[in-house]
Amino acid sequence: MPRDYYEVLGVDRNAGDDEIKKAYRQMAFKYHPDRNPDDPEAESKFKEAAEAYEVLRNPETRSRYDRFGHEGLGGNGFGGFGSTDDVFSAFSDIFGEFFGFSGRASRGPRPQPGNDLRYDLKVPFRDAAMGTEVTLKIPKNIPCHACGGSGAESGSAPETCKHCGGSGQVIQSQGFFRIAVSCPICHGTGKVVAHPCKECHGRGVTREIRELKVRVPAGVDDGSRLRLRGEGELGQNGGPPGDLYVVLRVEPDKVFERQGQNLILRVDITFPQAALGHKIEVPTLTGNETMDIPKGTQSGEIFSLRGLGLPIPGSNRRGDLLIEITVVTPKGLSKRQEELLREFEKLDGEKPITKVKDFFRKAKEAMGN
Repeated sequence: MPRDYYEVLGVDRNAGDDEIKKAYRQMAFKYHPDRNPDDPEAESKFKEAAEAYEVLRNPETRSRYDRFGHEGLGGNGFGGFGSTDDVFSAFSDIFGEFFGFSGRASRGPRPQPGNDLRYDLKVPFRDAAMGTEVTLKIPKNIPCHACGGSGAESGSAPETCKHCGGSGQVIQSQGFFRIAVSCPICHGTGKVVAHPCKECHGRGVTREIRELKVRVPAGVDDGSRLRLRGEGELGQNGGPPGDLYVVLRVEPDKVFERQGQNLILRVDITFPQAALGHKIEVPTLTGNETMDIPKGTQSGEIFSLRGLGLPIPGSNRRGDLLIEITVVTPKGLSKRQEELLREFEKLDGEKPITKVKDFFRKAKEAMGN
C-alpha cells in the first residue's frame, strides 16, 4: 500500500502550497542521488517525494487525492516516476529554482526547433474580399550551399570536441552536487570546426531572400493569420524549422463598410424618391445591381440584398449587402419649389408641430399634471 503523500513530505493535510514546496525542497536536497551515490533507499525516497509533490502541488489532483486517496488518481495518466532521470526531466524548472541548475548533466546537445517568423501583409479590401495570391520576399537563414550546412570547408568535416567528448557540456562540482555547464570550447554543440567554410565562415548558414507564394482566402478579415509550416528559421542540432505566420492587414474600402461578413452601403435619396418610390442602382463587389425603393421609405431604413456580402471562409455561403437609406433634405429651394412644398403641407393635413404639442400634452396627463 503506498504511503500517505502528506506523511511522505511531513506536512499537515491543511498545509499551503508554499509549505508543501518547502518540504519537497528539503526532501529533494536530502535524498538527491548525487548526495547519496549508489544508495537504493535514498533513490527510492527521492522518487517517492517527487511523486507526492507532483500530486499535491496541483489543486485538481490534490482534491481528488483528499477525497478518494490513491484510488482517486487512477486513470489520470500519472503512475509515479520510473527513474531519477524522469524526476529531473519533470521538475527541471523546480530544480533550477531550488539549486540554480537542472540537477543532472545533459547527454549531449538537444535538438531545438527554429524560431517562428512573422510577416505583416497589407491587403487591399477588394483582394481580401475576392481572394488573391501574393508573392512574399522573406529574408531568412538557409543551409550554406558551399558546405551543406556543416560549417566546414569542402573536403573536411566538423570534429568531435575533445574537451567535452561531444556531449556539449562539461561537469563542474558545486558542494555535494555535480552540475553541467555548456562546453567553453564548442559552445554546447559537441563539434569543433577546424577548417571553417569560407562562404559562411563556419556558421553553416547564409542569409537569403526567399520568395513564397501565399494564397489569401476570399473573405478574410483584418488580423487573420496564415500559417506556413516549416518556413521559419532553421532548427539547431537537427531540430525542425519554425513556422511563418502571415498577419493580414486588410485596408478599408472607400465604398463599403464591413460588419463581419456583411457589407454596409449608405445611399442618399431625395424626398420625392422616398415618398413616391424609386428604382436605384447600387454597386456590389461584382458589379451594379438594381433595387426598388418602396413608397414611404424613411431615412435610416435598411434594406438587405441577400448573398451579396463577403464570402464566409470555409463555406459556400456569403454575407449580405445592407443598404442604409438617408433621405436628403433639399437646400436652396426655388420660389416655385417652396410654393409646391407649402401646398403639399396644407394637403398633408396635421402639421408635425401639432403632433409634438399633442405628445407633450399626453405625457403630462400620464404623469398626473
